[in-house]
Amino acid sequence: MSLSPLFVGKSFADLPGWEEDDHLAAFAAFRRSAFHVLTKPYRSGALGVDFDAFAEAYAEARIVSPANRSPFLDRKEARAFFERHFVPALVRAATGGAGLVTGFYEPVVEASPVRTDRFSVALLSRPADLVDIDDATRPSGMDSYLAFARQAPDGPVEYLDRGEIERGALDGKGLEIAWLADKVDAFFIHVQGAARLAMTDGRLARVTYAAKSGQRFTGPGKILSEIGEIPLEKVTMQSIRAWFKAHPDRIDEILWRNRSYIFFREAAVDDAALGPIAAAKVPLTPGRSIAVDRLLHTFGTPFYIDAPTLTAFDAKPFRRLMIAQDTGSAITGPERGDLFAGSGDAAGEIAGVVRNAADFYALVPRALVPGANR
Repeated sequence: MSLSPLFVGKSFADLPGWEEDDHLAAFAAFRRSAFHVLTKPYRSGALGVDFDAFAEAYAEARIVSPANRSPFLDRKEARAFFERHFVPALVRAATGGAGLVTGFYEPVVEASPVRTDRFSVALLSRPADLVDIDDATRPSGMDSYLAFARQAPDGPVEYLDRGEIERGALDGKGLEIAWLADKVDAFFIHVQGAARLAMTDGRLARVTYAAKSGQRFTGPGKILSEIGEIPLEKVTMQSIRAWFKAHPDRIDEILWRNRSYIFFREAAVDDAALGPIAAAKVPLTPGRSIAVDRLLHTFGTPFYIDAPTLTAFDAKPFRRLMIAQDTGSAITGPERGDLFAGSGDAAGEIAGVVRNAADFYALVPRALVPGANR
């Protein structure tokens, strides 16, 4: 496997703000992946960043921390770790322009374990008849995009879509995990793929992604822009929510045009400071985990993101080392990323407005770069 020509070799001196970043925070996220891969290795992405080349960095990350103390004594040592094991490479956009970052977060909402007059919108677990499919099992004529289907007597067929499910097609199957008071809240939990639930019985619970109906995602912001309700440049989570609040009679009309439906599983809240366990099977780290196109990139890869117009995180240009630990159906392309902002309303206010041009610098293991010196 060789590196894609989309990777353009750079030096750490070429990374704007590299010396000022908190590399210790990024290392903590990287180290979580280092332990996970002892159980199950990550798949190498199509751009040639071979998972096996991370072995030396992962091994050091696992042993560097004495018991009951920080992984490194200071940020300088953490920075040296990344400089020792990696070489930066600018990820060129296929279009020749800049890349794009958006934001995501973990909502925190009130929920009930049983249906009531107030709590009547369900979050559902994976149905028994939902099956994974691939090129080998997908019936002839079925949309090649579909990775899930319904197991029918005569073979797999396309699964029920959002409108059918919300109109009751899965009622009576005992799939309800929890009940919410607001269908817009439920929809944005679907978009984010996870949520913390403040249960009416006093428990703090969490749901995270388990599967989906399989159809393509169509965002409400795109729909509202196309029908002339919100100018595209003003589409944010906040503006979408405001439109739904002003037009409660049209919520289903808009949401059902997004045929994709998400199913969840229950998960523990082991560390309130961390997010849910995502696609890379480690808890997401606020401000340090990034979702990438998993077909192209390799989970665990550090990415230095330079987004000078993005100031929502800490009121200064966003220049941070992030670790690839999630993915998403809308995250496609080599220079496309989704920044995890954290949990709760404050994180939502940040994530909801992030849509900025950015340069992506992948930190490539030195073993993959011929002639790279220590």
